[in-house]
Amino acid sequence: MNISLRQLLYFKALAEQRNFGRAAGVVHVSQPALSVQIREMEAALGGALVERQARDVVLTPFGRIILAHAEKVLDEMQALKEAARWKKGLSGQLRLGIIPTIAPYILPGALAQLRTRDIHLDVQVQEGKTARLLQVLMVGELDAAVVALPSGGLDVVERPLFEDRFLLAGSPQRLASMGARLDSLRPDEIGVTQLLLLEDGHCLTDQALEVCHRDRSAAQINMGASSLATLSRLVAAGFGLTLLPELAVREEAEDLALHRFAAPEPFRTIGLIRRSSSPDDGWFTELGDILAKVGEDVVQKVRHGGTAPEAA
Repeated sequence: MNISLRQLLYFKALAEQRNFGRAAGVVHVSQPALSVQIREMEAALGGALVERQARDVVLTPFGRIILAHAEKVLDEMQALKEAARWKKGLSGQLRLGIIPTIAPYILPGALAQLRTRDIHLDVQVQEGKTARLLQVLMVGELDAAVVALPSGGLDVVERPLFEDRFLLAGSPQRLASMGARLDSLRPDEIGVTQLLLLEDGHCLTDQALEVCHRDRSAAQINMGASSLATLSRLVAAGFGLTLLPELAVREEAEDLALHRFAAPEPFRTIGLIRRSSSPDDGWFTELGDILAKVGEDVVQKVRHGGTAPEAA
């Protein structure tokens, strides 16, 4: 019996997609080529792996048993590849994911630090929302990801990097109209003024709703902006208030008035995650140290006078 890793990969894709055409697209081969490999695998194993229906593919009982073994073998091969790649620490190629509400503000500095440390390090960056990054991380398409913690992922190692506090942001006129109550304002006391947030799916929106004790269905909440750049421009134009993370202040606070909340200030924890099965001979710690320093430098400049001129 001779079963190849390629056949195991094709079979796993077929089991997940339940369609020969879609599975072929996932593994980047033609449908006939994938079908031939599955038939050869069935012949070698001596039994049918799938029931071929008109528009669907269903695993046979034997196929379910073989799928469990295939997944174990493929997981071990992925671990073997990673062990070989990380044998010299943070070197070779790094595939890093990062969420959009962090990426523009720390990536330039982080990439510069990584390049200074090792000019030959090949860094490939993928930007996406947390749910998507977790998905590609767990299938081995990413080595690590920068997200807000907790990530919500299973079988991941999380390392906190730095604290990113929220500031109340609005037009100068809107904040001025709130008067003396700003001095002791808490996020859940913002009131019925319209709160503008990023579109659903951004973890920053979830965090803002949580600290403001608001529900998605509240009439005064508008969740539609796809980026902090768009959100900040709408707020500067007087369409409402928002919570702006310190990371974004230097880039997005133009024409905005900012005000710090009364202590304890609300914040999000920025962290680095990897699969718990991924070997670590120090690369994860080294990468985390670099990202932590870059991020902490950004937020400390904001806390010590780096906010917009209108900040209160």
